Amino acid sequence: MPLAISDFTAGLILIGITLVVVPIAGFAFAKAGPSLKTLGKGQWAFERELPPSRGLSDSAASAPRAVQEAEIRQMVEAKSYRLQARGEQPLDVEAEVERLLGAADAGPAGGLDRELREEVRQLVVARNERRMRRGEAPLDVEAEIERQVRQLEGLGN
Repeated sequence: MPLAISDFTAGLILIGITLVVVPIAGFAFAKAGPSLKTLGKGQWAFERELPPSRGLSDSAASAPRAVQEAEIRQMVEAKSYRLQARGEQPLDVEAEVERLLGAADAGPAGGLDRELREEVRQLVVARNERRMRRGEAPLDVEAEIERQVRQLEGLGN
C-alpha cells in the first residue's frame, strides 16, 4: 500500500508543478515578443542601406577593363605554357584574350553572367519582401538590379 500512496503523491506534485510553471512560462513568452521583433536589427545588421556611390571618373571606369584584361592574359599565358610543357601546340595568346574579352562584353550587364544577375534579382526580391513586411514602399526591382550591378562592377577599383 505505501507504494500506491507515493505514486499518487508524485503525480500530484507533477500536476502542481505544471500548474505553476505553465502560467509563468506563458507570461515570459508574451513579454519576450517585442524583444524578438528587434532581434537582428541595429547598427550591425546586414539589412542596412549602403551609402550612395560617388561615381567613377573616366580613368577609374576604364580600370576594371584593364585589370580584367591583365588577369585573363595571365591565365591564358599560363594555359599556353602548360600546353607547351606537355608537348602540345601553344595557344595564340592575343587571339584567345580577344575572344574571351569579346565573350565577356557580349553578355548581359557589361559582362556579368546570367547566374550572377539572377542571384542579384533574388536578393532584391527578398529585400522587397522584407520591406513590405515592415510597411515600407517596395523598390523597383529592375532599377535596383541595375544599381547593384553598377555597384558590383565598381568594386574592382
